[in-house]
Amino acid sequence: MTDVKNIKAPPRRRGRPRAFDRDEVLARATETFWRLGYEGASITDLTAAMGITPQSLYSAFTSKAELYREALGWYQSHVEATTARALEEDDVGMALARVLNDSAHEFTRPERPRGCMISMAVLACAVENQPVAQHVSSLRNETLDALKARIARGVDEGQLRPGTDVAALARFVGAMIQGMSVQAQDGASKSALSAMANLAIAEIERHRV
Repeated sequence: MTDVKNIKAPPRRRGRPRAFDRDEVLARATETFWRLGYEGASITDLTAAMGITPQSLYSAFTSKAELYREALGWYQSHVEATTARALEEDDVGMALARVLNDSAHEFTRPERPRGCMISMAVLACAVENQPVAQHVSSLRNETLDALKARIARGVDEGQLRPGTDVAALARFVGAMIQGMSVQAQDGASKSALSAMANLAIAEIERHRV
């Protein structure tokens, strides 16, 4: 019979904890923030989704706020990149139409949370989370600036009328994107959002030369 007292416990592992794929855990964190919101996603929610311990989370990302910033960056490079590609179209009308139609598609993909993570992120929050809200607001303004720049280029290249109110048209397109995001979260289908996009595209076409 084996003497239990003489059985030695396995030696404890020393050194750094097991490494993880940073891009993979960021993708999981992004999905959690996207689905639950910044304040709604707890550290427990995040670590469960990411498959890491709270200690590993803080060691790798320093704080929930910094993790959120990196998640927003992941979202921009992996999901919102379609907007940047669309704005590269040579024709401004086609570029804006593609932005709107891509939004209708992306906001209703069944394997993802609905809507846009950035459009509706941290619109209202606790006072201590204001720096996070300001960061997200700056990202929305970057998108607005990109729309303004593309529309201004369309005017300069003679595709849109010289008297076009560039800022107002950019805000109109931005408001449509945010509105489509809200509608998607409320259950609107891709076809319903595409119909909204078509109305917006018709308005843009009215500014053609």
